Amino acid sequence: MRHIRTSARILFGATLATGGLIVLAPVAQAVSIPVACGENALVAAVNLANSTATSDTLVLAGGCTYGMTTAHGGAANALPVITTPIELIGPATVTNASLLGLGMFRIAEVGPSGSLTLTTGVAFTRGNVLGDGGGILNRGAVTLTGSTLTGNTASGNGGGLANADTPSGTAPAATFTNSPLSGNTTLLGNGGAVHNGLRGTLTVTGVSGSPLFVTANTAGRGGGISAIDATATTLTQTAVTGNHALLLVGAGGGVHRQGGTMTTTSAPITANTPNNCVGSTPAVPNCTG
Repeated sequence: MRHIRTSARILFGATLATGGLIVLAPVAQAVSIPVACGENALVAAVNLANSTATSDTLVLAGGCTYGMTTAHGGAANALPVITTPIELIGPATVTNASLLGLGMFRIAEVGPSGSLTLTTGVAFTRGNVLGDGGGILNRGAVTLTGSTLTGNTASGNGGGLANADTPSGTAPAATFTNSPLSGNTTLLGNGGAVHNGLRGTLTVTGVSGSPLFVTANTAGRGGGISAIDATATTLTQTAVTGNHALLLVGAGGGVHRQGGTMTTTSAPITANTPNNCVGSTPAVPNCTG
């Protein structure tokens, strides 16, 4: 794997003229790393990508299911904690493949210095954690484009993804573009699909005529999405429908909001139970019932 990285990295010289002397200043370029279909190969590739601050693209084996049987990033993360800019390109699935899916680890945690991008059909599934972020716990930056979080579970906030509460410093940001969120669960916390915590930023965007669906997620409050004291939550061309909140009063089966800024544009919040957005303060824009 290190040979692949070495051969893939390109160094080129920036030419500087000083008193007739030519100086070549090596500049590191982004690296593309092919990842064979297997748990150990994916873990090794993430560790390799984390080894320098250079952006790395991990090209996953097309159609592969990377079954994670144990945690490799502390006790609670299937993958090593992401500490540098890393992109995963699919199509491929990364899933909790522990015995009966009962291994108590999420798929990924992104550290404050890290960023994780999932592109072209990457699915994170069956993450299962005691704590926040069943699929992803985000302390840095997460971007999904044409990818999915589905069937993940957390005991705390954010069945699919949680933007961690961040009282100071750089706050986490999550962006979903044409990336549906379905079947994620938190029985005790907020945000079945996504929880946007203190000072976090969440942007969810679909396409006109083909909205991004947030559906069939379950939480104590905010069956689809919750935002509590978040800096900004923006839903555009997004349908939040068919989600469920377990609390019967003031729970927001679709969206739950407490404080922060929220914007909804062409983003219907309908057919959630026991209600759509009741109990939010201030109210969720363009949401009734």
